[in-house]
Amino acid sequence: MTTPLEGDLGWMLGVVFRAYAKAAEHALSDLPGGPRGYQVLTAAVGSPPRNQGAIAEDLGIDRTILTYLIDDLEKRDLVVRRPDPADRRSRLIVATETGRASREAHRAALEHVEAHVLASLEPEAAGTLRGLLQRVACSAQERDPMSDLCEAVKKIDG
Repeated sequence: MTTPLEGDLGWMLGVVFRAYAKAAEHALSDLPGGPRGYQVLTAAVGSPPRNQGAIAEDLGIDRTILTYLIDDLEKRDLVVRRPDPADRRSRLIVATETGRASREAHRAALEHVEAHVLASLEPEAAGTLRGLLQRVACSAQERDPMSDLCEAVKKIDG
């Protein structure tokens, strides 16, 4: 049975997003903050280390919420706060060795989630979809930036 929604971009994106979000929440359930905690941990793995304000801006997380999330990650020995040599009032968020190992294990779990969500596509088509989505997302970000999230992703992945 076909429905007029099948060609609606918003509907398609919503269905895919909900499937991904549900599976990612399950895969990251043991991590403080779930998917948000994973994003913060990923930011803390990046180099050079960044302060809480920069991470909050890059991830679009309210600074107050981020503080509690970092507290929870710190209690689990996943991140530490270090004084910023350039500004002693600022704290850099740095992943611990435990945090780095946790991030890698959770990254592997998310790769399984992504493979599950994209299972209906051949590997080449899945790669093409990823590339196209990145291009569309970065273009949308350039037209209506909260901050330059595409550059933030490059810093985190780098």
